[in-house]
Amino acid sequence: MGDWYEIGITLGLGVAAGLLLAGLFAAWRYGLLTSVLGALAVGALAGLLVKGWIGLPGALIGGVIGAVSASLIARGALRRGGTPGGTAFLVGSASIAVALLALIPVVGYVIAVLVPAAAARQARREPERHAGLRTLAK
Repeated sequence: MGDWYEIGITLGLGVAAGLLLAGLFAAWRYGLLTSVLGALAVGALAGLLVKGWIGLPGALIGGVIGAVSASLIARGALRRGGTPGGTAFLVGSASIAVALLALIPVVGYVIAVLVPAAAARQARREPERHAGLRTLAK
């Protein structure tokens, strides 16, 4: 297959690690920082195991992409009333699906583009904060 296949796998596994850790640590005060650092560590391990030093940059980039993207989505879900356990379960389930899909050739690259695009779209769709009826109560 070539080096591009293994680098795509490490990129997808890094994204999956970032998703999983961002879902687990979304309710924490420093959850974004913790998930990025954890995803860097897991991504580095995945990159070294799959392809050695060649796969390391892809896994590190994928870990950061996944952690930042999933952190935006998970924190938004928690702000809108989601429970930490439910959010962690749903984002963790998505990370397992992403990890399995990353084993398909070229899909790791596609995942690395689609996950941040979905997070940016979700962040744009979030409603603005208004005072609502509280201003009428005065």
